[in-house]
Amino acid sequence: MWTPVANLEEFKDGRLVIRRPEHRRPILLLYTGEEVFALEDLCTHDGGPLHEGEVEEGAIVCPRHGARFDLRTGRQTLPAPRPLKVFPARLEGETVLLDL
Repeated sequence: MWTPVANLEEFKDGRLVIRRPEHRRPILLLYTGEEVFALEDLCTHDGGPLHEGEVEEGAIVCPRHGARFDLRTGRQTLPAPRPLKVFPARLEGETVLLDL
């Protein structure tokens, strides 16, 4: 089920962290100007906040130890031991929707 979670005007520097109910981990939304990506905001290596990292070549880089996570798939590089959960995201006008 597609759920509205944000409006584009809420994004700062193309990023927005949202906290979802039901004890879910925080979700990082990234807006590239064309697409929206949604993934867990915690590195699987040490729980660091990914929203503080840089986006490079379709991946977000953890600012603590350099693990990279693919924006589309959540696949990771070391030292992260496992991928991130990603959420299907889409835009309808100015509204960001996630399939949670």
